Amino acid sequence: MPPFPRARGRALVTSDTAAPHLPDAELDNLAAALARARVGGDFWNPTRDPWGGEGPAEEVALARDLAAGGDAARAAANEIVASWLPQNPYTGAPIDWLELVAILAEWRQLIEANRDISATFGIARWKRETMDAMLWDGTGPTRYARNAEAVLAGGQALIWAARAPGDLAGRLAARGVRVGEVEDGFIRSAGLGANCVPPLSVVVDVLGAHVDPSRPSTIETLIATADFPSALLVRAAALRETLVASGIGKYGSAVPLEAARKARRQVLVCGQVEDDRAVLLGGAGMTNASLLACARAMEPDAEIIWRPHPDVEAGHRKGAIPATDVARLATRTERSAPITTLFAEADAVHIISSLAGFEALLRGREVITHGLPFYAGWGLTRDLAMVPERRLAAAQRPVSLDMLVAATLILYPRYLDPVTRLPCGPELLVQRMREGQAGMSSPLVRMRMVWGRLRKVLGR
Repeated sequence: MPPFPRARGRALVTSDTAAPHLPDAELDNLAAALARARVGGDFWNPTRDPWGGEGPAEEVALARDLAAGGDAARAAANEIVASWLPQNPYTGAPIDWLELVAILAEWRQLIEANRDISATFGIARWKRETMDAMLWDGTGPTRYARNAEAVLAGGQALIWAARAPGDLAGRLAARGVRVGEVEDGFIRSAGLGANCVPPLSVVVDVLGAHVDPSRPSTIETLIATADFPSALLVRAAALRETLVASGIGKYGSAVPLEAARKARRQVLVCGQVEDDRAVLLGGAGMTNASLLACARAMEPDAEIIWRPHPDVEAGHRKGAIPATDVARLATRTERSAPITTLFAEADAVHIISSLAGFEALLRGREVITHGLPFYAGWGLTRDLAMVPERRLAAAQRPVSLDMLVAATLILYPRYLDPVTRLPCGPELLVQRMREGQAGMSSPLVRMRMVWGRLRKVLGR
């Protein structure tokens, strides 16, 4: 078991002297899977990785035999599994050996990807509670830094741009450092980041920011060029259906209430945090006030439902609209109803660049983008801002909703199981949210919630 920071997972196997002997065909498949994944021994540690010829001699010999194939590989696989039964490290339930190897393989891919990261800047201490494991490279503590000079030319740095000095990226690039970004994932947590709830998902983009349409990003590249085999699309469809049925969005689960359909067209307008980079970079100059005004102008006969952003409502961020303007433009304001319920009753959703537009797409709603979120320009939304030629050219390949879901929620982010603190897939995090096991409370979270309520009372 890799010693991920703060992990409290179960063992990978249980001892059982009566464990059944695997048939030769299963041993051959297991040996091949282990060799492909290069897992076993201290595979996470370069100085003890038997697949690199390091560590105890017996483990190096096992790795060599597994890689050789044939009788030697079968004997090595049999030696590994004899008197052991595999179990799911997240739940403790029995699983197949190949399923266990698949989990280890995903961990190895994550760990090796993190070895390219020389330093990470701008990560608040309260976020490190969960981010350490998602950024761990197997060699020691996650490398957080403050000084650009700490990164050598040719290295890869990550920046949480909202908290890093504005000139940091430029200074790093001038020294020959490759600069990428790290941000919250799209299924983030059961609670607001503005309340200092640490993220259970992050995205690492070595090309740039997914909220910046002026330049390519990894997610844009995935949507445009990734291979989407049928098994991945089936997985994406199942994940989408689970999210919709469970009412799960970026900040947790809220089972949608039954929404009565009305004769009048229902239009949901979702506000954003106006000083958030998603608006500053991808907002096409829009504000919440101009979004609401444009939606009313485009939908003169509709019932307009105004949904303020939760962080703005919590009193932490910028973007409030004067009540008189809201009353003039919107039919009603919905502050507390689950947004999934609002999606259910809406015929269309207007956004600047909010992730709410992506969540509305999952539910089959018409989405009108006034800015340029990463999911615009692929033929799935009605886009009012000018889509970059780069993305238009890439969009010559038809992009289905499940291709978008696969890229956005499976291939792009990293996830952490809140129960075991082990990196996991999106399905497990969604399950934990459905079961109410994703809460991440702390004295700081409780203090921030009180502070937010106080700011609202004071009118700030």
